[in-house]
Amino acid sequence: MPKIRERDAGLRSDNPVGRDFSEALARGLAIMTIFGPDSRAMTLSAIAREVDLPKATVRRTLLTLVHLGYMEEEGRLFSLRPTILRLASSYLGADPVSTIFQPVCERLARELGVTCSVAVLDAEEAVMIAYASPRRVHAHGTMEGIGLRLPAFCTAVGRILLAGRSSAEREAFLAALDARAITPYTVTDKDKLRQLWGQAESDGYALVDQEAEIGFRSIAVPVRRRDDRLIAALNVGLRVEHASCQEMRDTSLPRLLAEVADLQEQLL
Repeated sequence: MPKIRERDAGLRSDNPVGRDFSEALARGLAIMTIFGPDSRAMTLSAIAREVDLPKATVRRTLLTLVHLGYMEEEGRLFSLRPTILRLASSYLGADPVSTIFQPVCERLARELGVTCSVAVLDAEEAVMIAYASPRRVHAHGTMEGIGLRLPAFCTAVGRILLAGRSSAEREAFLAALDARAITPYTVTDKDKLRQLWGQAESDGYALVDQEAEIGFRSIAVPVRRRDDRLIAALNVGLRVEHASCQEMRDTSLPRLLAEVADLQEQLL
């Protein structure tokens, strides 16, 4: 049996799974996640550089993904196929929060004329798992915005999700955070972020004004299970000229709180 490569041995030893850790699966997932808006199609050499693996190893992984239908090869370029969406669909279909709150987002977007979303925390980012826009609410829902990742430290959804974490978890988040200003209003001071999390925890909501995008403000509330465990955040956002911060507190906040209260019993 061939010896495990030194790099893979390191991955295995650093992983709590130990000998049961699958380097091949890890390589495949790493390759699929490097594609995006700025890298829709890439050569074998470019992919190997991005994942820091030998070209022969990457080639085997790519050909396997092509065979399974997750990627396609055209000349020297490799790209993702729509089949990849099955992975996201599996999560969205299995997650009751996404299933339950997609109709809620569509209704709020239509009735309030706002963008509405539900997000969960993934490391330093908030990930949208339900979404609706007042301009694109269809009878069968919309996929626009689902899967979108935003920095958690300067968004309303991220801030309320972090407010629900323990002090130790917050400090670990801050220790790893490279807080860079996205707009002139972005709060990057870590002491101030601690204060904002504490305020969001006591207020029961988070309102962020133009910290992630100029001209856009949003407000979010926690989504809790029946046992009171925090699992997501429900958020609405709009252009600053459409409502002041106080108007959002007066109009949007009560609707958000009422929605999560009504549906909490369904979240086991």
